Amino acid sequence: MDISVESDFEGSKFIYNQKSGDRCKKHIYDYKRCVGCGICVDICPSAALELGPIPEIATGMDAPPVMIDPDSCSFCGMCAAFCPVGAMEMYFDGENILNLEDYPHLDSKISVSEDCLPCVLCEKVCPQEAIKLNLKVPKKEDIAPFNEGVKGSIDIDMNKCNFCGVCTEFCEAFIPIEREFTSEDLTPFKDLRVDEKRCDYCKICERICPEDAITVESEDPSEVSFEIEGDIDIDEDKCIKCGRCLLICPYDAVELEKPMDGSVEIVERNLHRCDPQGCQACVKICPAKAWYLPSSPDEKIGVNDELCIFCKACYNACAYDVITVDRDCINHTPVSEASWNGEWCKAISQMKTGPSEKSDLSRALKPIDLENKKTEEVQIPKTDENMTLEVRGRLQKVSSALGKAKVRQIWEKDDIEEAKIKIKKRVEA
Repeated sequence: MDISVESDFEGSKFIYNQKSGDRCKKHIYDYKRCVGCGICVDICPSAALELGPIPEIATGMDAPPVMIDPDSCSFCGMCAAFCPVGAMEMYFDGENILNLEDYPHLDSKISVSEDCLPCVLCEKVCPQEAIKLNLKVPKKEDIAPFNEGVKGSIDIDMNKCNFCGVCTEFCEAFIPIEREFTSEDLTPFKDLRVDEKRCDYCKICERICPEDAITVESEDPSEVSFEIEGDIDIDEDKCIKCGRCLLICPYDAVELEKPMDGSVEIVERNLHRCDPQGCQACVKICPAKAWYLPSSPDEKIGVNDELCIFCKACYNACAYDVITVDRDCINHTPVSEASWNGEWCKAISQMKTGPSEKSDLSRALKPIDLENKKTEEVQIPKTDENMTLEVRGRLQKVSSALGKAKVRQIWEKDDIEEAKIKIKKRVEA
């Protein structure tokens, strides 16, 4: 049966179409989304994938983290089934392999309970912009126009405030002060202030604050009140199940099961080689943004292991062997009882243990069979003893002449032919 493969490129995506009879398989690789974790390279049964220069890519080089040989690719779909960031896609006759029950794939879950307010925090901290907030809060000017001249006071108890953002969505008098946050401290705001020139002390904010953090004294409060409504949408195609939303949620409304479990550690014996100011490869390449530069001057680099998805991108990106990542558990859908399931079980096992070590002998030089190879006998040339004595004598005269400063001076300064004649005369003398 004839098999043909066509290649195409759209934006950041490499597209390969394999046609075999009436069947068509499509392999899509988005190199901008790829983080170079190397899972696909480790498990590829046809060795069609090769990991690129990940340390250089992590620090700025624009290149595909994985190189694909479409002629070697069997279009089995393992790379797409077990890619933790969705950089690989595989379609069999138009159907995504992730939707086919016969093929196992990474299994992870995220859900939001009714305890969700919702608030702005999860959307703000999501590293993949996978969360969209739908907060249904009316604007103050629409339900209680500004009442000028009202006297009063307003106070925010920052010990109670969790920066849910309800008040800021409702009234422009509230000003959230954002901060550059990392996984060391996920809080995206450092303060909440009130512009009292824009506040008429209506007391509505006090009534809607879910944490009772706002206190308002007013001589003419408004009687308007309402319930907070809304929800959040999670884009499953973008979500990598890192758990930032779970950690930041003040209402414990997020439930999460990661695709992989394990451990990530800093190798202390190699930490002296780490250059976080000049490198930051682990910080830049981590899809979950779990790595950070610590605020303490006594620490070089830090990682929030609660956010790690154990993809090993940081391990591949670190040029100084400062990081180790181990996978203890691969959460996946059931493996079918098909005849080819052995390769898939092997791939799942390799995701924990790594690929089996095999020496590449394709370019190895074969040793010469010395036992069977016939060699010619070496013929030692005969020497003329008289001639040997004469040569040695002449060499001795030349050596003696070159040892004299006058001879060297003639050689260096005079014409070469003249020098030869003069030196010859001195030698013969």
